[in-house]
Amino acid sequence: MTAPFGARLAGAVTARGPLCVGIDPHAALLARWGLPDGPEGLARFTDAVVDALAGTVAVLKPQLAFYERHGSRGLAALEDGVARARAAGALVLLDAKRGDIGSTMDAYADVLRPGHPMAADALTVSPYLGPGALQPAVDTARRHGGGLFVLARTSNPDAGTLQHARVGERSVAQLVVDTVRGWNAEDGAGPLGSFGVVVGATLAELDVDLSGLGGPVLAPGLGAQGGSAADLRRLFDPATAVVPTVSRDVLAAGPDPAALRAAAARWADRLAG
Repeated sequence: MTAPFGARLAGAVTARGPLCVGIDPHAALLARWGLPDGPEGLARFTDAVVDALAGTVAVLKPQLAFYERHGSRGLAALEDGVARARAAGALVLLDAKRGDIGSTMDAYADVLRPGHPMAADALTVSPYLGPGALQPAVDTARRHGGGLFVLARTSNPDAGTLQHARVGERSVAQLVVDTVRGWNAEDGAGPLGSFGVVVGATLAELDVDLSGLGGPVLAPGLGAQGGSAADLRRLFDPATAVVPTVSRDVLAAGPDPAALRAAAARWADRLAG
């Protein structure tokens, strides 16, 4: 068992700052980089991003769907990229948004096992089969020192259709936050809990209570989606452990490694300002 994800994340943020860079090799971006939309182009893209950024940013967040669309060779490229990113010191958050029950959820969470071919530090998951459905993933994370980020209050336009629905006196989004708060409380004291939530950085206002969460908040939406460092300061209390995510604004600077590093550095400076 390795050190808990929350402790490793806290250490990485202290050493490198909180920036998380998404790795989203969609077809249009591969074309922009002059790469073919196939496993070879995917591997070259992934290698370039990892080589440029894994030694400096705290977290890299590959989007699994863009690798799955290329079949087994796409997954092989991701396996290699994940291993190389972690070897260079970056934490890897696999953005898969998995959600199921029983043995199926257990199988999805197996990616948090150190011996897994795509062994990641953390995984994004969806709670909409009920909080109890995620228990196999929680158990696996605890067993192997992994982390989970649970979709809670996303900022896509129609997210409120479900997330604002009421369960008794609480919204669904608040119920998710409260569930994750409970997992961290069960684990006791530490620099940072291993269980976090996803809350969009482009929300008009924060309509969930994150106090006492005990874990990190993944905040996607910076840059091309309209979010800014000022939005983070507007939405989140300074005591909240926010992990801001940028994808397109950094990746658009490629394929030149120096340009990728410079784009990430500009965001790191904005976040520190």
